[in-house]
Amino acid sequence: MIYDLIIIGGGPAGLSAAIYGARARLKTLVVEKMYAGGQAAITDRIENYPGFVEGIGGMELTEAMKMQAERFGAKFVNGEAQRIIPKDGRFIVELKNEQLEANAVILAMGAEARKLMVKGEKEFTGRGVSYCATCDGAFYTDRKVVVVGGGDSAIEEALYLTKFAESVTVVHRRNELRATKILQERAFSNEKIKFLWDSVVEEVKGQEAVEEIVVKNIKTGEIISYPTDGVFVAIGWEPNSGIVKGLVNLNERGYIITDENMATNVPGIFAAGDIREKSLRQVITAAADGAIAAVSAEKYIEERR
Repeated sequence: MIYDLIIIGGGPAGLSAAIYGARARLKTLVVEKMYAGGQAAITDRIENYPGFVEGIGGMELTEAMKMQAERFGAKFVNGEAQRIIPKDGRFIVELKNEQLEANAVILAMGAEARKLMVKGEKEFTGRGVSYCATCDGAFYTDRKVVVVGGGDSAIEEALYLTKFAESVTVVHRRNELRATKILQERAFSNEKIKFLWDSVVEEVKGQEAVEEIVVKNIKTGEIISYPTDGVFVAIGWEPNSGIVKGLVNLNERGYIITDENMATNVPGIFAAGDIREKSLRQVITAAADGAIAAVSAEKYIEERR
């Protein structure tokens, strides 16, 4: 079967693209390696998506988006795209055990959590080191945890963890947060949250599970051991653009470069959401990207017919 449109990635960008693509009567397939919703699905509460006065759970929102796409006829397949090959004006999307063919492709693979790259991090991942408070926060009820980072994601993680943990210490390399003001206000007014300023994690240590971190003050050079039961890393994201390196243009950080219509430098390949070069990575901007990409793909396909 030749699809009109294959969307790689089932986060908000991919789901929005699927809604618009299928509604335009394009034969639309979404390839997702894990579960629909992406990072948004494991967000406890999304408060800034328009139309939800009290906010909405990430899983609830993205599941509704998937059902909406399916109602218009979009199909979903579980698998990981490994390569995209332009062929005779179409594109072959290679999965592990099959090949799919489409007239146009939307890249919506998103981004994944950046690692600290320090001793002990890899060894203790799943045993005290986590990249998702929503996933693992409940395991730390009445325990002491650390969050590394100072942006929106880090402070959202810290605030969420106060539902469970006895205390939450934010370790940040600067002497002020980068998070939005409302999140800062909530963090500073929460008696469970403490801060280690001008500090970086040098090592994660423990026996069977995390017991402490080695922290260095980058201004004084002082090194201390800080007891903790868990380390939640929230220092940014890396784009999942590996499979298109050498195919489409990327910036120096690996994000896909597009124009305002979400078109890449390769005709017929579009990109949407956190994987592309942009100034704001939020559910609402991902959804907008997906809509634009699908409409652009529809025009591209129609012009070629």
